[in-house]
Amino acid sequence: MSKRILIVEDEKNIVDILSFNLSKEGYETLEAYDGDAGLQLALEQDPDLILLDLMLPKRSGFDVCRSLRAAGHNTPVIMLTAREEETDKVLGLELGADDYITKPFSMRELLARVKANIRRSEMAAPAAAGAASPAAGRMDLGRISIDQDLMVVCKDGRPLELTQREYELLKFLAAHPGKVFSREALMEHVWNYEGYVGDVRAVDVAVRRLREKVEDDPASPQFVVTRRGLGYYFNV
Repeated sequence: MSKRILIVEDEKNIVDILSFNLSKEGYETLEAYDGDAGLQLALEQDPDLILLDLMLPKRSGFDVCRSLRAAGHNTPVIMLTAREEETDKVLGLELGADDYITKPFSMRELLARVKANIRRSEMAAPAAAGAASPAAGRMDLGRISIDQDLMVVCKDGRPLELTQREYELLKFLAAHPGKVFSREALMEHVWNYEGYVGDVRAVDVAVRRLREKVEDDPASPQFVVTRRGLGYYFNV
């Protein structure tokens, strides 16, 4: 069964190009030309991934993403933006977008990101479905414990409210305590972008949000630690 991708973009020529290229890759597409229609289709049709423009009539991409996450939908969202301002990209990630790509973009890069996000979502689904795989087990890391069957992280015995991305990031770092991973390496291993070269601010945003939930003092992290100039590691 082919995957369905919702394109929410007000420029028809861009929608046509995206729809044509995605269809060539075997995807089904849904199209919306304003934020209200995009949100309605996302909630009713439950697509496998959403390509979401930021600047839309009626409702901005920020509002669409915020509303989706508030409704409990974890559909992967890749934001499309013509803006270069870092604040826009960071805000999109803070609101729950999985990634962003800046116009004009390479179709090859966009297709690679679509594939990677759908694959990550598919990999997470069986794990979330429950503990049919007891071998996954539990990681006890001092004050932090990770139940890989239930996909739950606890600190001092209390469960933490982590997003799927934050859980995956913490689990990956915790599985290699003390080992430093560059942002590019984390984009490969956690975001599933093979041979990634490009903007890595998504990693910094995810780390910052994770620290706000895991650390006693996010400004002086004890668990998810920065090795300046090199990357991040998990400190037991």
